[in-house]
Amino acid sequence: MGRFDFLVIGSGPAGRRAAIQAAKLDRRVALITCEMMGGVSVHTGTIPSKTLREAILYFTGWRQRGFYGRGHRLKKQITAGDLLQRITMTIGHEVEVLKDQLRRNGVEVITGIASFIDQHEISVAGPGPDARDYAADKILIATGTTPRRPPEIPFDDDTIIDSDGILNLQQLPRSVTVIGAGVIGCEYASMFNALDMEVTLVHERATIMDFVDRDLIDEFLHYQRDHGMRFRLGERVTKIYKDTTGKVITELASGKRVVSELLLHAAGRAGCLAALKLENVGLSANDRQLLQVNKHFQTAVPHIYAAGDVIGFPSLASTSMEQGRLAARHAFGEPCPAAPCGFPYGIYSVPEMSMIGMSEQQLTEQDIPYEIGVARFREVSRGQIMGLREGLLKLLVSLEDHRILGIHIIGDGATELIHIGQAVMVLGGKVGYFVDNAFNYPTLAEAYKVAALDTTNRLSACPTKRPRGMSRNADKSAA
Repeated sequence: MGRFDFLVIGSGPAGRRAAIQAAKLDRRVALITCEMMGGVSVHTGTIPSKTLREAILYFTGWRQRGFYGRGHRLKKQITAGDLLQRITMTIGHEVEVLKDQLRRNGVEVITGIASFIDQHEISVAGPGPDARDYAADKILIATGTTPRRPPEIPFDDDTIIDSDGILNLQQLPRSVTVIGAGVIGCEYASMFNALDMEVTLVHERATIMDFVDRDLIDEFLHYQRDHGMRFRLGERVTKIYKDTTGKVITELASGKRVVSELLLHAAGRAGCLAALKLENVGLSANDRQLLQVNKHFQTAVPHIYAAGDVIGFPSLASTSMEQGRLAARHAFGEPCPAAPCGFPYGIYSVPEMSMIGMSEQQLTEQDIPYEIGVARFREVSRGQIMGLREGLLKLLVSLEDHRILGIHIIGDGATELIHIGQAVMVLGGKVGYFVDNAFNYPTLAEAYKVAALDTTNRLSACPTKRPRGMSRNADKSAA
């Protein structure tokens, strides 16, 4: 029986970061993975979906349409092969990088399917030589999630698919119905829309992504509608079937029918825990097959940790990496710094969105007085150079001490721009930082200064404290 100080189950962001961290602490570490080294993140989730997005933006000429019109395309006839070729190349590179990182740090890789024998022993099943039993003092579960497949949805993995099925498309459809307006649903729906497909987004609730500031959602909805997407919000799906021509028919409780060549179901994900035999260690998952952990990422069995998507929100690759690293440090008695005040959230839709801190809705609910400042990308010179017609950056600033309470961005480069504001927030900076410091010109980052000037204009025109419900006129000069 192979014995280790630390056994990690899963090679996604949380698992690989935890394994490498433990190895750097001079522990004997093994990482158990299925044949898909890198997990969902590398093979069906983060990396391929973002690569697909970049390929779509490139071939459609999306970033140049502000100058050359909506009919502009780099390639007139875009095929599934055009898009998937770039994904295959990127995945191959990511896998090689990951294997090299694990090798250089002395992490032993075990290939197979893991299941618990007891609280310290794990059995690995598979056709290869790694199929045997292993033991460890500490164990981390980082098995990730898989798309939820309700039994009432007649998946055929051809024209009725989940998000994993996107990578198996043989040809691009002319029309798509997307069920579910969460992050994944909105990302893929907007990508299809950028390909000039006929897209209908169906969602049971009347609003989408309620954790996102409403101004960003309003901009997103306006952009998608302006580019042809149809929304069926507050609508419940009652039946899905294919007609005699092979078209997918989606019937709604209101009596509406949506007809499309492809249906993507993107309403929820569930933890990958079925094979682990958690009952052998006294653990159980919730109804979404997720594990509950404490602030140190310990499960109800203290030496068994869990991190990443399998513990639920926020289910981001970036936060999963940090969770894995912190879990490994805690497992071996190393000091763990306090979690920062917030983390950036990136949504890779078209256009992309990113945010950190509190939204206007949260501030209002908590009776925190604030003022806002807004800069639209078309107002800054770089935006004009790039031909941008959409995009905004919004600052939420405390009325009492002028600290930055929230930053919300939609538009090209939003997921990169957010890190400037993140640094200022984490270090306790105030809106005056953006006013008093020079930014490279012309850049989109200049939008921070424009928004900050907008905020200070408002602050100087009102008392130190002011009731909530501020005027929100976003059309102003930079001065």
